[in-house]
Amino acid sequence: MEEIFRFADEMGPAKVIHVHEPGIGLKGILVIDNVAPGPSIGGLRMAPDVSTEECFRLARAMTLKNAAADLRHGGGKSVLYGDPRMRKEQKEQLIRAFACALEHEDNYIFGPDMGTDEECMAWIKDEINRSVGLPKEIGGIPLDEIGATGWGLSHVTEVALRYRDFPLSGARFAIQGFGAVGKHTARFLSAKGAVLVAAADTAGTIANPKGIDVAKLSELKEAGKTVLDYPDGEKLERDAVIDVECDIWIPGARPDVIHEDNVDRLKTRLVIEGANIPITHGAEKMLHEKGILCVPDFIANAGGVICAAMEYAGASESAAFETIAEKLRNNTEEVLEKTTKQGMLPREAAMEMAVARVKKSMSYRRWNIY
Repeated sequence: MEEIFRFADEMGPAKVIHVHEPGIGLKGILVIDNVAPGPSIGGLRMAPDVSTEECFRLARAMTLKNAAADLRHGGGKSVLYGDPRMRKEQKEQLIRAFACALEHEDNYIFGPDMGTDEECMAWIKDEINRSVGLPKEIGGIPLDEIGATGWGLSHVTEVALRYRDFPLSGARFAIQGFGAVGKHTARFLSAKGAVLVAAADTAGTIANPKGIDVAKLSELKEAGKTVLDYPDGEKLERDAVIDVECDIWIPGARPDVIHEDNVDRLKTRLVIEGANIPITHGAEKMLHEKGILCVPDFIANAGGVICAAMEYAGASESAAFETIAEKLRNNTEEVLEKTTKQGMLPREAAMEMAVARVKKSMSYRRWNIY
């Protein structure tokens, strides 16, 4: 537990739970960070190399994200150790068992994240009736299927470009992580005239300065292929997407993909953080010093959790999309306006806004965190 106490502060975490059932190979972690505004919402991430530290950092990002989005939910996150491409039967057993182990943790609501999807949330609902991002057949708004996060990112990009000197139409963009978030972000941006010039997944990077057909690439991914199966472009190694020259660079996968040792490789003018904690704080400072605008994760990628919260409250898909656009456009404008006027890092301005909202919620509680 000493590991998590290194990150503890006045906002959390409220609770850390480790789940281990060696008989079925189950090893998972839940971090409930702060529930002052209401029960926490946060995704279930599945990967072989997750950790307590990553889980806490993601839970804190959810606290800030939900506060910035002005939701009546706190932040939490859960992780499962394992390859998300394992046999479906094995994956289902692990997720159902993990949900059952956390049945009485009413202050945490499961949502989909990297390595999990709507079907996984249906398994959890069947076990403990406490999940969002469900298939539409059982009353959910399928976040990944409709591209709620990508929809939000496209609006954030439009607002951010008011603070740059180039238009969205014709802008060249690259996406690191062409999965549920990346493919929909590419779809919405290309519909507004932007040109995808590079995309990466776990297999590698495909790059074409003349443009990549987003619909064709998405079809390949949905068929179980990788970006390297796209026929028209240069096939590169996975991290080469960092080196592709573009106007807009969007990380949409794992944490810390850009750090102090590789940030100088980025050749872009605007970064929109589609993934959670994809860039270290030191690297963000370096981007700022170079004049590259970087919109932080918990401002930019809140579309999914806004949609999830509205689903949990019984709202419609169209109402969710309208709210995502309104909230994220307003938040982006507020943060970047403050950044411009006060010379702050965008993350510092966003943190100031979100932390103030969390602390205001905490002030109404008898016990600050609980």
